[in-house]
Amino acid sequence: MLFNSIHFLFFLPIVVGLYYLLPQKLRWILIFVSSCYFYMAFIPKYIFILFFIIIIDYLSAIAIEKNEGKLKLTYLIASLSANILLLCFFKYFNFLNDNLAPLFSLFGKDFHPINLQIILPIGLSFHTFQSMSYTIEVYRGKQKAEKHIGYFANYVLFFPQMVAGPIERYDRLGEELKKEQNFIYQNISDGLKLVLFGLFVKMTIADNIAPFVNQIYNDPLKHSSEEVLLGVFMFSFQIYADFFGYSTIALGSAKILGITIMDNFKTPYFSKSVTEFWSRWHISLSSWFKDYLYIPLGGNRVAIPRWSLNILIVFMLSGLWHGANWTFVVWGALHGLVLLIERYFSKIFMFEIKKEWSLLNVFLILKTFIVTSFIWIFFRAENFNKAKEIISVIFINNNIKFNVISLKVPLIAILGLIIFDFFQYNSRFDKKLNTFKAPYRWAIYSFLLFCLFALSGTEKFSFIYFQF
Repeated sequence: MLFNSIHFLFFLPIVVGLYYLLPQKLRWILIFVSSCYFYMAFIPKYIFILFFIIIIDYLSAIAIEKNEGKLKLTYLIASLSANILLLCFFKYFNFLNDNLAPLFSLFGKDFHPINLQIILPIGLSFHTFQSMSYTIEVYRGKQKAEKHIGYFANYVLFFPQMVAGPIERYDRLGEELKKEQNFIYQNISDGLKLVLFGLFVKMTIADNIAPFVNQIYNDPLKHSSEEVLLGVFMFSFQIYADFFGYSTIALGSAKILGITIMDNFKTPYFSKSVTEFWSRWHISLSSWFKDYLYIPLGGNRVAIPRWSLNILIVFMLSGLWHGANWTFVVWGALHGLVLLIERYFSKIFMFEIKKEWSLLNVFLILKTFIVTSFIWIFFRAENFNKAKEIISVIFINNNIKFNVISLKVPLIAILGLIIFDFFQYNSRFDKKLNTFKAPYRWAIYSFLLFCLFALSGTEKFSFIYFQF
């Protein structure tokens, strides 16, 4: 089920109404049934994959808590292996197949790939990472194993964030799902604000930018250098508006139920460095890789060469997590390289800029945006040939006329996104709006609703991160 669908428009109020009518002891059943229904709106039979994850990790965590030593570690490895193998089969099977053929040819051997017609279950990468964090924390002794399988199932399945995150931890979301939530007007009000704003960002901004970006990336050779360059910058705003819109709707949907989930974005394009960018972009994934890969590898407590390798490993695996294509690996590696370069130069030029919006800070923000935008090319391009075409057209004037008229709507959408990001800088839309007097708040609500009805893109696009 898509957040930007009529289906969800009816689904959410029904769930909320039943949620507050039911006694606390029955609410977990409603959340479970609602989440299953929400997920089965995509491909119904894939719900059994999530049931498999739930059963494996539920039983593994209990066994981990009861045992010590090697047996304890064995149960953890079994749990992690089940999740990783499941993810590899559905997401990376054909990718591995395609890459084994050239590898075998190096040794003079023939390899005949068996490409299966596999459809990746929606949000599988998010489900497996969220569930793995639970068993790891139980192994570390920082989390008690949940004995109620219904509560654990809801942690994996919770419909607002089950498809594209944020990737929650059990000590946050699990405990929130078990709390008795009373009907509080402020929760409903704040939740609706977030849902409205998320829909506005997705449908009015991201979906109006998407057609132009798709034209550029589908056939860059038919466009002028200026158009391709703008297309590259516009994709930066499109993917941000798309994913930020989803995360905001998820946050708001949970808030209406009285449940708090983490903020996944904090105005990332106002970052003054790539390091800061990753502390503001997809925060739940960044923190997952930090806690469960970067720190176990040694983090920054090792020699500089090893630390540099740790950074590259984390970012390359983060890239591969996003998609079964070498372009994603390169995208991650480039972020890692830029981060290493920044860290090196930061030791040479150590100074503090006190004014938030000083000229130098604005320059650093623009620099970071330009760098991340060019790296996004490898994320968006279907393959290396397409990425090469994009880059070549940008730097080689092809004398094709620049058509500025077709850019009016997406440029206005981008300007709107920048204004709203500036409005909620270092805050959040609902929190910032609550500082305004009622007439100003209602003026903003009216503006957002008008934009949704009058300016939403003519074509409905699925959320980009659903494919991950």
